[in-house]
Amino acid sequence: MSWNLHTRCTAFVDGQRVAAGELRHVAIKAKQAVDARAEARLLVFDDRDGSQIELDLRGNMSDLMQRLSGDAPITPPQDETPIRRGRGRPRLGVTAREVTLLPRHWQWLNAQPGGASVALRKLVEDARRRNAESDRARGCQEAAYRFMHAMAGDLPGFEDATRALFAQDVAALEQHMVGWPDDIREHALMLAADALHH
Repeated sequence: MSWNLHTRCTAFVDGQRVAAGELRHVAIKAKQAVDARAEARLLVFDDRDGSQIELDLRGNMSDLMQRLSGDAPITPPQDETPIRRGRGRPRLGVTAREVTLLPRHWQWLNAQPGGASVALRKLVEDARRRNAESDRARGCQEAAYRFMHAMAGDLPGFEDATRALFAQDVAALEQHMVGWPDDIREHALMLAADALHH
């Protein structure tokens, strides 16, 4: 997932939360914390999906802000190959990809008003609407898992906590996280909240 200066994220230094909020503010706090402790281990997580955000904290604060804002010079890759335009309607965001179906599926799709493409788009939109809540819950579980794996993978109860997370068992999850540092436990529960109260 792409990020920008307004991406909501949380930074941890040696397992302790040092900042939460927009990336532009979190990066400043993270640099201050790392500069204060030379051997500190910094991890920054995107609050949307639990993925890690790599921050380049070299140099001074001005250097950091230039890199974050995109003002720093960017060296283009040496082996840049031209992008080949495929089928589809790129201006509308439509791209052609291969779909493998049985002959009876193609027959049914081709018999639909508008043809196979229109029918497939309608089917996908219907499924997205129908499954929106369960998709959101699964996304929260995956975000919490990514964070837990990075921050608590070596902590006691991690595997049991993971099973409880995917079983949506709030009581068991909290029980297996009892010995974890408060900041890690609270952030994992925050990421998983929608899935746990689904």
